[in-house]
Amino acid sequence: MAAADVSSAQASTADVDDETIAAQSGDEPMLINMGPQHPSTHGVLRIAMELQGETVLRSKPIIGYLHTGMEKTAEDLTYLQGPTNVTRMDYASPLFSELVFCLAVEDLLGTEIPERATWIRMLMCELNRMSSHLLFLATNGMDLGAVGMMLYGWREREEILRFFESVTGLRMNHNYIRPGGVAADLSDGWQDEVEHILAVLPGRLLEFDTLMTGQPIWRDRTQGVGVITADEAIAMSATGPLLRSTGEAWDLRRTMPYLAYDEVEFDVVVGAYGDTFDRFSIRLNEIRESMRIVEQCLDKMPKGPYRTEDRKITPPPRARIDESMEALIHHFKLFTEGFKVPPGETYVAVESPRGELGCYLVSDGGPKPQRVHIRAPSFVNLQSLPHLMYGGLLADAIAVISSIDPIMGEVDR
Repeated sequence: MAAADVSSAQASTADVDDETIAAQSGDEPMLINMGPQHPSTHGVLRIAMELQGETVLRSKPIIGYLHTGMEKTAEDLTYLQGPTNVTRMDYASPLFSELVFCLAVEDLLGTEIPERATWIRMLMCELNRMSSHLLFLATNGMDLGAVGMMLYGWREREEILRFFESVTGLRMNHNYIRPGGVAADLSDGWQDEVEHILAVLPGRLLEFDTLMTGQPIWRDRTQGVGVITADEAIAMSATGPLLRSTGEAWDLRRTMPYLAYDEVEFDVVVGAYGDTFDRFSIRLNEIRESMRIVEQCLDKMPKGPYRTEDRKITPPPRARIDESMEALIHHFKLFTEGFKVPPGETYVAVESPRGELGCYLVSDGGPKPQRVHIRAPSFVNLQSLPHLMYGGLLADAIAVISSIDPIMGEVDR
């Protein structure tokens, strides 16, 4: 029975079909572990599988090998220190974790950030979406034997990481998006660097189409593999490319706009069959849509301050510290004690490369959060694995895991 023909409940029991498969193979079921050191598990993910021959009867993702307690750690950090913590959750797209945390803090503060800061955040996040999807294309290709794709995807991602380093000083885990705006303005010549990225990528994406999309072996390994319907994906709370592969056009940038997404034009890319090939194609084409948004950011980037002028949140200018003792004291207290946030709770969500990334934040009126919880799309999407793998071959399990694109730092946060 194909994966599309069973519900998650059937996939967890599946007694009749197990007997049918056993009768056909004549073998006893076998239990194996895939991971947590297997390269195709995309991190320290362990999957316990029950196999009948090479057919997957049952599978169970086992997590926790990378547990770092970041949500608990957040309670001991000031709101200004918070982005240094959350940026390490999804290390493939760290700017989104910083963004959702800062949006939650700003919601409780009731702070309006400058227009330039909003557009800088959107520019950086869309470039980060592109780099994350390029990493997916690289590893997805390598998992299924297209080793050249690993080299090419890494090469294009490097162009974006080089730009991030020029702006934030770091290639990843940037601590760039902060409550009230961003840490620093865009570096000199940033337009030329972004235009270079936009000039290089279209031709390279066409090469990827030639190498992968139209390749018969690639299609055989991905089409009809790991199928899920829209109703099943919604029942499992799946979001991102996993949900959109079913034809459901749910994208928070369009359905619940934040930043300035209601001021730019882009298309929500959806699939039709809910299979591994659709999830690959969606990410490939989302890079093109992100390029459209980045081009509009180039054209519409406003002038002005890159962070709020509210001195309760923003440190004084560096030059002012050399001239004023009060400014020096203010700077010292802001970075040692932090700023206080009014009591309350909020939930804010953004569309990360993997789906709905949410931040639930509770303040007791002090300089540190009382509670931080991250709604991580990698964690939620992983629960669809047993359903997607049921009835498929062991070799197809590699394709399915890769198509979900889990980041284990976000799962085990």
